[in-house]
Amino acid sequence: MVPMAERRVIFFDVGNTLLFPNRTAILAPLANGSPPTLEQWQAFERKTKKEFDRGMLGGCVDHGFWWNFHTYLLESLGEMNGAIRTELVENTRLSANWDQILPGTREALDRIRGNYRIAVISNADGKIEEVLARCGIADCFETITDSGIVGFEKPHAEIFAAALETMRARPEESLYVGDVYSVDYLGARNVGMDAVLFDVAGTYGEQNLPRVGSLSGLEEWLDREK
Repeated sequence: MVPMAERRVIFFDVGNTLLFPNRTAILAPLANGSPPTLEQWQAFERKTKKEFDRGMLGGCVDHGFWWNFHTYLLESLGEMNGAIRTELVENTRLSANWDQILPGTREALDRIRGNYRIAVISNADGKIEEVLARCGIADCFETITDSGIVGFEKPHAEIFAAALETMRARPEESLYVGDVYSVDYLGARNVGMDAVLFDVAGTYGEQNLPRVGSLSGLEEWLDREK
């Protein structure tokens, strides 16, 4: 790992890192039963991430992940329906439905960018900058690289290369912060960047991987790595 003193640039994922799902909007197609609680949602997330990391499902990365996630969700509700699952996947992949921001996010980003250049790399639909702006944090970042605009999704090297180019940064002086091991952590490491998992749901607690559970936890991790 590159000494923190030599690292100048931190790239952030968006979903489950800076912004979180609007579960009410995403789950609107559900007609019956009680929607899952946050704890249940995170349990589905942990299960899906572990399976996804093992197999790296084929096809569109985000589509494959959320297809499995909503399969588990609907099975738990006893409402398995292919058409509803498709609606749920489509709703989840809309950037507009990832607009939940935790208190203190802006303040933490302001502190971090006092010491590092910061930017975004996100698998999205070409509109993630609009959502970040609506949530009041787009201006924290020097650049925002959106797969819907670039044409490549993480973990493909091309999207990381595009982001590095926009920042005129070298991989060896850069850190990536994201929530999925096979997509974010390995994607970044495979292009020569350092990486840390943003593990709010606690998926990777049993693995010997660098991980944090909040932006304040990231700040503490950055301080320890100096």
